[in-house]
Amino acid sequence: MKVLVINGPNMNLLGKREPEVYGSETLEDLEKAVSKEAENLDIEVTFFQSNHEGEIIDTIQTAQENDVDAIIINPGAFTHYSLAIRDAIKGTGIKAIEVHMSNIHSREEFRSKSVIAPVCMGQISGFGFKGYLAALNILKR
Repeated sequence: MKVLVINGPNMNLLGKREPEVYGSETLEDLEKAVSKEAENLDIEVTFFQSNHEGEIIDTIQTAQENDVDAIIINPGAFTHYSLAIRDAIKGTGIKAIEVHMSNIHSREEFRSKSVIAPVCMGQISGFGFKGYLAALNILKR
């Protein structure tokens, strides 16, 4: 199984940006944790992070050509308004799970709405790195 993990805007600032919300671990730490879990599950995993909507869309669209079986996506702020990312996920037909480190439903009201979740298998929110690991385990089953 091949899984693509996509992290959106500001995820490159993990460990620096609002550590009281996102913790002190970095994006590199996240990728190491996910890689370790993927290895245990016999899943091939690749990573992509961008602060640019178009690059995320291009990556989703080319995932099909790269025989990706599933996507784990943390769209960051694009969660709340990117119909283009939503359409890319829906258009490829690749199963996807939306993940958020913080509980978006317990934060500001504007953060509680996801336009991405309805085209995903589901959404995992509020468990930090463990949300990504849970997504891998769900996809394996």
